[in-house]
Amino acid sequence: MEKRTLLAFALSFLVLIIWMTLFSPAPPPPPPPSEVGPGTAEGPSGAVQPAPPETAPATPAPQAAAPARMVLPSDVAEKEITVETPLYRAVWSNVKGALKSFQLKDYHVEPDPASPLVDLAALEGTYGTMAFSFAREGAPEPAAAVYEASATSLSMGTGSEPKDLVLTGRTPEGLVLEHTYRFYPDRYKIEVETRVINRGEAPVGGSITANLLNRPTESGSAYNFNGTALLVDGDLEQIKPKDLKKEDKNLTGPIKWVGYETDYFISAVVPAEVKDAAFLGKALPTGVIDARYIGPAVRLGPQELTTSRFQLYLGPRDLTYLKAFGNELDKAVNFGWTDVIARPLLYALRFFNDFVHNYGLSIIILTVLIKILFWPLTHKSYKSMKEMQKIQPLMAKIRDKYKGNREQMNREMMQLYKTYKVNPMGGCLPMVIQIPVFFALFRILGSSIELRHAPFFLWINDLSAPDRLFHLPFSIPFMEPPAGIPVLTLLMGASMFIQQKMTPTPGDPTQAKVMMFLPIIFTFVFINFPSGLVLYWLTNNILSIGQQYRILKQSA
Repeated sequence: MEKRTLLAFALSFLVLIIWMTLFSPAPPPPPPPSEVGPGTAEGPSGAVQPAPPETAPATPAPQAAAPARMVLPSDVAEKEITVETPLYRAVWSNVKGALKSFQLKDYHVEPDPASPLVDLAALEGTYGTMAFSFAREGAPEPAAAVYEASATSLSMGTGSEPKDLVLTGRTPEGLVLEHTYRFYPDRYKIEVETRVINRGEAPVGGSITANLLNRPTESGSAYNFNGTALLVDGDLEQIKPKDLKKEDKNLTGPIKWVGYETDYFISAVVPAEVKDAAFLGKALPTGVIDARYIGPAVRLGPQELTTSRFQLYLGPRDLTYLKAFGNELDKAVNFGWTDVIARPLLYALRFFNDFVHNYGLSIIILTVLIKILFWPLTHKSYKSMKEMQKIQPLMAKIRDKYKGNREQMNREMMQLYKTYKVNPMGGCLPMVIQIPVFFALFRILGSSIELRHAPFFLWINDLSAPDRLFHLPFSIPFMEPPAGIPVLTLLMGASMFIQQKMTPTPGDPTQAKVMMFLPIIFTFVFINFPSGLVLYWLTNNILSIGQQYRILKQSA
């Protein structure tokens, strides 16, 4: 009975792992955020106020018409504004005032430090990935196409004071848009103040908007969500790109932030004040995902202005930074139903790494600690399986004697358990209790940025990547490229085989054969798992072998 339960558990676990594989998509804390926002706009965010008089007349920048795709006038050249800080190098365009590059200086595309920097805003075929504007009633395009910048470049070193960049755009109708960006040298947060001033003679209605454009990649991790996410009315909404290709997504309510998540990074727009707003998500014909935050509607009379304040976060999905940022942006790191267990385990992993400075060793220490905590339960499970093995011959006799009468066979079996004081579920229940912890570890070891490009020893230089010794010039079936020798995975399979041989065998020969195939199946499944996951499983198997050996030696 308990062998069938164990088999069902193992097969269910295997099915879940295969499903996850096929179908699922340590920096210092930053200083506290400044309480002073950019600019000196009048009135609260979103309020309509009298516009200040223009201090100096300015020649309106040439404007584009309003076609379906923004086209620059032929006499206007695109200009770039560069912002350098110790953490990133950002580039804004004067076209739409859009962010077109945001390179993170501490993160590379590959483990090799010579590889290119991760860029959160590079998007071919567009002028940029993030922009603020004013959506006028009935107008399909942003209010201004070309902006003037207060500086051609900004540069900050460690300890520098914050610096501002002002982008100003104008329309023939008399609208003036001012976007003031405030940059800090020691954090990924950028403060934004958007002012819309009606210098025209007619009232204008519309909403201040923030656009995020991104192109989904096919190389997303099976453990992380890749796509648009937002926190609306206290709930995390994660919208997959394939869902937007089917239909647009419209949501309304108090929106705390809107962002685009990749495996290990996030770009987010966070309103300074949580108000009822709208979200529109859609997939463009080019394959680009357009996520749009639409603020409350306002109506500006002549010489009136409205102001909205935002904060941007473009950086790693690191809980230290996200929690320090506030506004519940840390909810972007979501471990699903295991979240309540996974977060403490992740903090424990980081705690150990503060001392050993090696996430591979930290995984081993955490695995040992969890094994110690569950030692009594596992010990009871192994002892129960050993007791069940002793009465296997008696169970076989009962099956043969009452094979035509299942009801009587079950009664005799229950009497046998009672006589020998054996619980048929005793070997399974302790393992079932540990399942949430196992899956929580799977989630954090497969998706945490802490393991991205984190080295262990020898050939393992990235615990977030599959284990490969040597890179072979040809492909291997079932193995994701690059092909190589999965040494750690083979050791894991061997340890699982040894553990299987030490486990009491089921009375049913068919079940015994199926159980013996599990190490081979798991080896094939784990061959493309991150090496951090494989290291955890290998360490857990080795500890289990030691525990089983101790129990067998005591009962001998």
